[in-house]
Amino acid sequence: MTPDRLIKLIEDGFLDRKLAGIYGTDATEAQRARFISLLGEFMKRYGDERDVALFSVPGRSELSGNHTDHNHGKILAAAVSIDIIAVAAPSRGSLIRVKSKGFPEDTVDISEYTGPDSSKFGTSAALIAGIARGFRDNGFRAGGFDAVTTSDVLGGSGLSSSAAFEDMIGTILSCFFNEESAGPVTVAKISQYAENVFFGKPCGLMDQLACASGGIISVDFLDPKNPGIEKVDFDLTAAGYSLCIINTGGNHADLTPDYAAVPAEMKAVAGAFDEEVLRDLPEKEFMSSLRELRAKCGDRAILRAMHFYDENRRVAAQAEALKSGDLASFLRFVRESGNSSFRWLQNVYTPSNVSEQGLSLALCLCEKYFAKTGIEAACRVHGGGFAGTVQVFLPTGAAPDFTGYISEVFGEGSCHILKVRRAGAVRVF
Repeated sequence: MTPDRLIKLIEDGFLDRKLAGIYGTDATEAQRARFISLLGEFMKRYGDERDVALFSVPGRSELSGNHTDHNHGKILAAAVSIDIIAVAAPSRGSLIRVKSKGFPEDTVDISEYTGPDSSKFGTSAALIAGIARGFRDNGFRAGGFDAVTTSDVLGGSGLSSSAAFEDMIGTILSCFFNEESAGPVTVAKISQYAENVFFGKPCGLMDQLACASGGIISVDFLDPKNPGIEKVDFDLTAAGYSLCIINTGGNHADLTPDYAAVPAEMKAVAGAFDEEVLRDLPEKEFMSSLRELRAKCGDRAILRAMHFYDENRRVAAQAEALKSGDLASFLRFVRESGNSSFRWLQNVYTPSNVSEQGLSLALCLCEKYFAKTGIEAACRVHGGGFAGTVQVFLPTGAAPDFTGYISEVFGEGSCHILKVRRAGAVRVF
């Protein structure tokens, strides 16, 4: 269907039921306007005679399993109610053109850009080329298309804007050239391959899986090439709770050594026993050798390993709590995870700049607010840590007052009230 005809159908409410299913009835009008605006952008750039499709891929939030996946641990993650959307149309040949709002257009000829190019590491063009190559290597087809996208997944917020973009490209290729036969897990794995090999970033699979799958998922990375994935059926909104992300505005510059040290120190502990990762090292054997490990690896590495073992158990316990509808236990485990990350994993602020502790301050303010109001709530560091964002679970009714409280310190727009989104990467029309 051409963009102008689709705009008319959206204006007449044709997609309202689908939009309500993805975003909720309270957001239907805003999303209707969002897709209409993007259809207009597609017509301006690529013409008004093409048959187009609409797509949506959510961001994600790690609920538990802080810094466990890289040592083959377990994680709990959820898709959230902010997303990247696209208007796209297939084209003849091998040229992919993608214009994302706020960025220059990417133009990639996937018949020529077929292998990693270090001069293009870190670019979205590299991701597009890598995903196309991943499709072909896995027995799928890849062809040309034109797309315009816009995203409200905040970059640098720990909500996986990059993974959502990767899954978007894979979902479009699956739809246009493979009759949607590449499911969410396959799209996620190909996206990870593109980020590792073509983009030059050694990321795990959690972000892509959570964005592609939707809802809450529990993932076991015991076999990282074939992780165990389980849907966890729990409706946070129906339980009367919201997920809040506080962006503290921390400086992410020069934090690479801090991030890299976490998996490296955990693996150093495993290496002391000739194992590659902590998941392969029995905890009992580790605990019986602490004196020797202090000399070999240092105290912080030991503390981080202790966090890994406890956090791994916590993920399983939180998943079971949600399955049984025990929100109180889930929130207690969130608090335990936050305390472990702060004290043992030590990823709440960087020791290279102790004067900047936005995450510490946000966590302190949250706990003071919970104590003052008496609400049943929980908070923890969100994502990789050291700077950036804090995650909060609180009663939905308290969200407006809490937002104002946090905004007084971190500024307007720093507090984002989200929902868990059931739909993952989807074709909307």
